[in-house]
Amino acid sequence: MRRLVFIVGLLLALPSGGAAQGEPARDTTLTLQEAIDAALAQHPTLRVGEATVDAAQERVRQQVAGYLPRGAYVYNYTRKKQAITAAVGGVQAGQPARATSQLFNFNSTNFSMSQLLFDFGRTLDSIRAAIASVEASNADLDTTRQTVILNTKQAYYSVLANQRLLQVADETVRQNQKHLEEAQARFQVGLAPRFDVTQAQVQLSTAQLNQVTARNNVALARETLRTAMGVTGPFPFVLVDTLQRGTLTLNDEALLTQAYTHRPELQSIQAQQRAATEQVSALQKQYLPSITGNAQYNWSGREYPLQQGWLWAVTLTFPLFDDFQVVGQVGEAKANLRGLQAQEDNLRQQIALEVRQSFLNVQQAEESIGVSEQTVGQAQENLAIAEGRYAAGVGNIIELTDAQVLLTSAQANNIQALATYKTAVAQLEKAINQRLE
Repeated sequence: MRRLVFIVGLLLALPSGGAAQGEPARDTTLTLQEAIDAALAQHPTLRVGEATVDAAQERVRQQVAGYLPRGAYVYNYTRKKQAITAAVGGVQAGQPARATSQLFNFNSTNFSMSQLLFDFGRTLDSIRAAIASVEASNADLDTTRQTVILNTKQAYYSVLANQRLLQVADETVRQNQKHLEEAQARFQVGLAPRFDVTQAQVQLSTAQLNQVTARNNVALARETLRTAMGVTGPFPFVLVDTLQRGTLTLNDEALLTQAYTHRPELQSIQAQQRAATEQVSALQKQYLPSITGNAQYNWSGREYPLQQGWLWAVTLTFPLFDDFQVVGQVGEAKANLRGLQAQEDNLRQQIALEVRQSFLNVQQAEESIGVSEQTVGQAQENLAIAEGRYAAGVGNIIELTDAQVLLTSAQANNIQALATYKTAVAQLEKAINQRLE
């Protein structure tokens, strides 16, 4: 229920007209799952896929109509001028021929129905092919959903990573400001050269420039997330930080089996193969006859009341001169089926590569996190030593600034390793179409 309320609120998110002028908008926390739910609820690419599924379902209706009776009502009114003798059926005996013409009215109306009785299953094969196409369209829609989910996750993690990098940039500016103040104080009392002050100023300016870049990267990442979620209105959301290492036990062969079982792309191409197989069967049955029942009731004559009549018939249709065309159609359909089978083989290879690459990327990211965390600890200790040496007068400003740069770099690498890990897990989840965390 909470998730549904959130999605509705997100879809209707607009600036409040009743808020006091100049009052800042209230930020709302946004979890990763809420972002995914919102994307699945409103992303335009999903509406395209849903429309494709609807079109495929309507094609099933079209094929089912082949088994239903067909009827027509026709009314024809004719007014023409012709010779009287032609209108009454010729010259009567004992009377001279006349060329006199006259206007005549003629009314004709009929109601007819036809019903397919038997076609050796050709229509049924067409229906089955259309149903398989619906299954393929649904699988394609699922593929689009997985892509939307992956894009949302990647954008979400990018925002989190850039927010943390901005925090590091802010802290670096603060630390460099402190170092500058310390260098100025030491210079004023003659304990440090002017070089220390200028060096600290350069480092502070560089840190401030990096801070500006980091702030802009956060804004760009938020816009990317907005697009990934399909949001066009205001985006006053504060993301819940989930950028942390999880605990996963993975086996590449088991992952590959899951991928072959659950990947919608495979399900789609297999459904397309079933549709192509049914289409081949339907085309091959065009060599065979079909039986149709027909019935008609009609009224006709020059004046009302019209004369009535009816008929019914059974029509056997046997194709005689369509062999050359049908052979070509069957050959084309079989070639398309072989192409789909080759596509499945290629897709399986691509899925295997994708799964194994994602698996290796997760392993690399896990190792990178461990190394980067250790490096951050070492860099923090190194900075503390450098600050102590500089305060005691036994160190120089270059040692201090180098230590600060190393710490900033180590923290950035750690954040990047975490973001890479979360992104790799998200890619692996898409590769196997299963949740891992």
